[in-house]
Amino acid sequence: MHNEKITRKNPEGMPAPVGHYTHITKIPRNAELYVTSGQIGTDRNGRIPDHMNEQIDNTFSNIKAVLDSEGLSADNIIKVNIWAVEPIDWDHLYAAWGRLFGQEYPAMTVGYLTALGLPELKIEIEIWAAKV
Repeated sequence: MHNEKITRKNPEGMPAPVGHYTHITKIPRNAELYVTSGQIGTDRNGRIPDHMNEQIDNTFSNIKAVLDSEGLSADNIIKVNIWAVEPIDWDHLYAAWGRLFGQEYPAMTVGYLTALGLPELKIEIEIWAAKV
C-alpha cells in the first residue's frame, strides 16, 4: 500500500531550511500535475506597481486566482520558483506566503536575475501543484 497524499519533509542529518520551505515534497503516483506560468505583480486591470511589495501582493492574489480556477489550494502546491531582480523584503513576502500556505511549505527555489520578461517587473513566481 502506498501513501495517497502529498507529503513534505526535512530529512534528518542535513541543515534545516533557511526559509519557509521544505527540502522534499513528494507526490504519489498517478497524481494530476499542474504547472503555472510565472505569476507577476499586475493588478486586475493589468497595471504593474512600481514597488516590489505591491508587486508581491498582486502576485500572491494572482497565484490564488490561478489555484482557485482549478479547484486547488495551497495544500496542492509542491514546488515554488521565485525570480526577482532586486532584494526581496522577506518579512513582507513571508506574510503573504503565510496567508496562502499556513505552515505547510512546499519545496522552493529563489533566484536573482538581472531582468524579467518586462522591464517594470521586479518579481515572478512559478507554481507547481498536484492533485491526488
